[in-house]
Amino acid sequence: RTGNHIYLSGRLAKRDGEIWVGKLGDGVTAAGGKQAARGIAIELIATLHAALGDLGQAQRLVRLLVFVNSTERFTEPHVVANGASELFVEVFGDRGVHARSAVGVAQTPFGACVEIELIAEVTEPEHRD
Repeated sequence: RTGNHIYLSGRLAKRDGEIWVGKLGDGVTAAGGKQAARGIAIELIATLHAALGDLGQAQRLVRLLVFVNSTERFTEPHVVANGASELFVEVFGDRGVHARSAVGVAQTPFGACVEIELIAEVTEPEHRD
C-alpha cells in the first residue's frame, strides 16, 4: 500500500488447490482460461479484504493486468480476462469498472495458465498520533 493505492502482486490460476498448469490454445480452452481468471479474481478480492478489513474502503478498482500463458496462435486473451473483469463488476458495481490489459505470454511462473495483478484505489489510511 502506498497512499490511497494498493498494489496486489500477480496471483496464479489454481484448480483443485494446485497451480493450474497449461497453455491457452494447447490444452486449455478460452472458457477454461476465463474460469481460471474468475478464480484468481476471487483470490484478489480476498487479499484486498484482508488488507483493508472492509471492502467498502475500496473506492475503485483502477487497473488489471492479465497475463495469459498461450501459444502464439491464441488470439483471445481478452476473453480470458473477462472472467475476472465480470466478477469485479458483479461484486463492486461501478467501483469495479477498471482499465485493463490482457496479453498472451510465452510463459508464466510455474507454467500457470493465467496470472493477474491488480491496483485498487482505497480510502486514505487514518493517521494516528
